[in-house]
Amino acid sequence: MYNLLVDMEKLKFKPMAWERLIISFDRLTRFKHPEEKYTRVFRDILTSNLIAPKFKKSELEKMGYRDLTEIAQYIINESLKLLLDDYTGSDGYINYLLHTFENSVFFIDENTSVLLDNKINYGAFITLLDNDIPLNLKWLKLIAAAENPIEDSYKLGFRYPLKKLVLCEGITEEILLPAFADLLDYNFDKNGVQLISAGGKNQVVKLFYKFAEQLKIPIFVLLDSDAEQNAIEIEPKLRKHDKIYRIESGEFEDILPKKLVEKSLKSSIKNISLSPEKESDYSEGTVHYLEEFYRTRGAHEFKKAEFAHIVKENISGVSDVSEEFVKIINELKSL
Repeated sequence: MYNLLVDMEKLKFKPMAWERLIISFDRLTRFKHPEEKYTRVFRDILTSNLIAPKFKKSELEKMGYRDLTEIAQYIINESLKLLLDDYTGSDGYINYLLHTFENSVFFIDENTSVLLDNKINYGAFITLLDNDIPLNLKWLKLIAAAENPIEDSYKLGFRYPLKKLVLCEGITEEILLPAFADLLDYNFDKNGVQLISAGGKNQVVKLFYKFAEQLKIPIFVLLDSDAEQNAIEIEPKLRKHDKIYRIESGEFEDILPKKLVEKSLKSSIKNISLSPEKESDYSEGTVHYLEEFYRTRGAHEFKKAEFAHIVKENISGVSDVSEEFVKIINELKSL
């Protein structure tokens, strides 16, 4: 990296539109390592809004973090000035809190600290926000005003700063695991739990390797029973406060109570003309049964995400939570 020592008074730039500011602040407060998200957002701003001096992509990638930060924050703050009739400078309090929270979740080096020690006027941005915003921006509004930002964030279910990460294989887990956790009085947002579906067991391994190096917080890995080899690959990098849970028999759909599956099926096909009903056969697994059910009974193709949402709508109480779900949530709680 190299430093330019740019004269801010000689910068020429196109002010950021409000929609662009929202996108940038949203990205800056999402769950991602600070170095990744800040460099991406700052470089995007310089690429899209800086008129002179103009930098090539290769030059931006080599630019020192201090110059990158100073130019990007200048463009952000000057853009906010144009949107506010009564613009007030930042006292740095929100910036300090964000740095503190990021440091509680991620391992941060000196270079990344330069990015976090910015002078972006979060306070001015917050005054322009309404209530129809993503959870991370609601959290940003909260910490600006709350006396106890961490306590209040969890109480209101704003999730941040994170306490735990759950890595799972697929979309069904992403949709249903928080719903079952709610029934067991363990709301993910109120307990600072971030859930990520990796898109397959091999991707779980790759993401675990990445996050184990980046994160200070515990990682809970949820795998299907056939992922023994993947669990073996993870174990050498497993830290003391991490945990792997392999479903005891089959995949995630197999631990859904059969009564809940049947109730969801009836709900999903109630307006469809059906072939003669066959006896339920789960011997080859719930997913296989569902695929055959939809194929043979005149319904559309079975889609995991779509069916998971139907199941979620049909959950009526703790009786719809299987024993293994209770075990999974208890294991997660124990981290």
